[in-house]
Amino acid sequence: MIKEFKLHLFLFWHSMHKGLITILLLILSNTFMVFAWYGHLKFKDIDWLNNLGLFLIIIISWGIAFFEYIFQVPANRIGFNENGGPFNLWQLKVIQEVITLTVFTVFTLVFFKTETFRINHLIGFIFLILAVYFIFKK
Repeated sequence: MIKEFKLHLFLFWHSMHKGLITILLLILSNTFMVFAWYGHLKFKDIDWLNNLGLFLIIIISWGIAFFEYIFQVPANRIGFNENGGPFNLWQLKVIQEVITLTVFTVFTLVFFKTETFRINHLIGFIFLILAVYFIFKK
């Protein structure tokens, strides 16, 4: 009985550990993604970047996005339940979307001072949290 309890405890910890690693990797991935997608919009404020053509901006964004994939691919592989992780594909996607919007919100409020966070944004986030609840509901 004690052996069985230890086994269940180990499996629970192992699954939780993979879930935490998955979430941390997704946070890193989405941080790079937000910078790749929206960071170039601030290039106009940096002297040596403000005159770059669209092609060079795309190349820079791809370079940043490469690091997104360095974290995104392992996150999905570690977290996916068919690879021994704790999340099914639906859960991985919803977790990723919530992380994306959270990282995006922080990024926007820090780097784009002219943008405001309004009540409709908060309501949208509440609906996303509800989406997480329903996706994880058995």
